[in-house]
Amino acid sequence: MKNTFVKDIKENESFKSSFMIIKKLARKEGKLIAFIGDKTGDVKAYIPDSMNVLDIGDVILVKATKDHVLNVQEFEKEEIFDIEDFLPGVERPIVDIMDEIGKISKEEFKSDECRALDEYFFNDKNFLEKFKKGIGGLSQHHNYLGGLAEHTLNSMYLAKMMTDRYNCRYKEIAILGAKLHDIGKIEEYKIDGPFSVTMRGDMEGHIVMGVMMLEEAFRSGGDIYSEEFKMRIKSCIIQHHGKLEYGSPKVPRTEEAFIVHYADYVDAMLNKIEQVRNITEPNSWSEYDRRIGTKLYM
Repeated sequence: MKNTFVKDIKENESFKSSFMIIKKLARKEGKLIAFIGDKTGDVKAYIPDSMNVLDIGDVILVKATKDHVLNVQEFEKEEIFDIEDFLPGVERPIVDIMDEIGKISKEEFKSDECRALDEYFFNDKNFLEKFKKGIGGLSQHHNYLGGLAEHTLNSMYLAKMMTDRYNCRYKEIAILGAKLHDIGKIEEYKIDGPFSVTMRGDMEGHIVMGVMMLEEAFRSGGDIYSEEFKMRIKSCIIQHHGKLEYGSPKVPRTEEAFIVHYADYVDAMLNKIEQVRNITEPNSWSEYDRRIGTKLYM
């Protein structure tokens, strides 16, 4: 079991622990220069690798000493490890997040169409396992294991509040749209090593993939889905980025698509602000954040 994390490493102290290779920088005199790390951070390391056997995503047990950088004396690859030791994860237990998603779904989805589409995805074990481990993005928001589920729950919660407050005509579709708006991200990102975009994610993106997943569900459901239902739920996915300059193929064209867009946007922005807050001393200015578009007084 891993017991020494990056945050625990002290200067000029020898130790033995496991780390993942996050980024390869260069090779020099038979050594690999790389960033290695775990869920608490990363550190620059010099690793003896004359045979060039190490690659990004490898987990290695190292004997090392830190002197500004990590000087590795010896290493061995590990084949069995807990991925959650090496990649950041959601703080709240994922089972609690999924239970709350299920509770809202049970309370709100009453029509045969909404129930059938919801169950098509969330009764599928393969989909569910990918969804629970999924990330919300590489750096934009919810960029940690379980982040996709957390973002989905928050978007559903916000959509529910807005549909109640503004008496949305298609309340079920808005909340289901919030639940399904990012399902394409389970195929857009690689999460079994340092987070990255898949080839398909680069070529198509999660909006296109999400719509394709919906089309497969509709074909599976046969006549249960009306054309209007299919149009409205697809619109929530297609239009959830809101503006063309934000990567949305279309701007929102229905009440429920606007609700999904704002639920998505608010949760993504406040998650990013939370991340800035967590690394900023109280009563001081943060660094400028490109995503937020400003620095913040925290």
